[in-house]
Formats: sequence, structure tokens, C-alpha cells
Amino acid sequence: MTPWSQESYIKALLFAANAHNGQKVPGTELPYLTHLTMVSMEVTAALAVEAGLDGNLAIQCALLHDVIEDTSFGYSQVQDLFGEAVANGVQALTKHDDLPKYEKMADSLARIQQQPREVWMVKLADRITNLQPPPKHWTTEKMQSYQIEAQQIYDALHEASPALAARLKQKIDGYSQYFCRDQRREQFNG
Repeated sequence: MTPWSQESYIKALLFAANAHNGQKVPGTELPYLTHLTMVSMEVTAALAVEAGLDGNLAIQCALLHDVIEDTSFGYSQVQDLFGEAVANGVQALTKHDDLPKYEKMADSLARIQQQPREVWMVKLADRITNLQPPPKHWTTEKMQSYQIEAQQIYDALHEASPALAARLKQKIDGYSQYFCRDQRREQFNG
């Protein structure tokens, strides 16, 4: 097992903070860095109870997982600063914009499955973090679609981390509570 180092964490955190500077968590006024640190917290918690993992790879990919997808930084810049393994992980976690929406997740999951299990863990942690109360403008249909997509992630990647798989399953099972909120709103407005 390779323990993760504070220096690697700080380097990736500062890079991510600069890369995502000014971005907000969708539907909130929170800085995007909030999302990235929540994902890295989920990964860190799993690393604490699961042996045989490359903690530096997992933590760096967690903090950098949206850099290629959502900022002006590309694969080569991530590779130059963090190495090929991290850059490959971040690239696999990046959805391809040139694909139709219905193909993006399947493509991403297939590419993630070709990476070390530490990268799989990041995707599990990402969806755990995203299964917070949904934005108020989401419809029941959108929430159900998001829950189904979360189940696809679970089905494809749960073997990577028992701890994260259990957390994700719990979040998926509890996500239906938000459908009622939307249905009550529709009844009130209808």
C-alpha cells in the first residue's frame, strides 16, 4: 500500500482551486472546490479502512477529476504536473462532449474500468457526493434518471471499494425521498 502524502494532496488541491476558480457547485453559491473536497473526503475515508491501495493516485484523481472536463486545462498539463497515472485517471473520469448524452456515462464507465481501482473509487465517491438534495428546479423525472444513472455506476464499479459501494448504495436507496418533494410541489402548483 502506498500511503498518500499531505504534499501530494496540497499540490492537487491548490491546482484544482486555481483551475476551478470562480466556478460554483451547480444550483448553489458554494465554490466548486467544495465538491472536490467532498469527493476527496469520501475517498480518504475509504482509504482508511481498505488496504492495498495507492492513496496518492486516489486522492489526486479525486481532487482533479473535473479539471479536464470543466476547465481550460488538458491532459498534457495534468500529466506534466501529476504524472501519467493521474492524467490517465482524470481523462477516464472525463465525459466526452462529442458523444450523445445517452452514451456518455457508458463510455466513461468503460474507460474507468480500464484504470486501476483507485480511479473507480473516485467515480463512486463523486456520485455519493452528487446524491445530495437535488436542485429545486429538477423534476421528478430528472431525479429518477439521476438515480438510475447512480445505479449504473454502482453496478459497474462497486467491486473497487466495499466502503464506497455501501455508501453509494445507501445514497441511491435514500434518494427517492426527494421525488416526494417534487410531487408535492407539482400538486400544490397544479
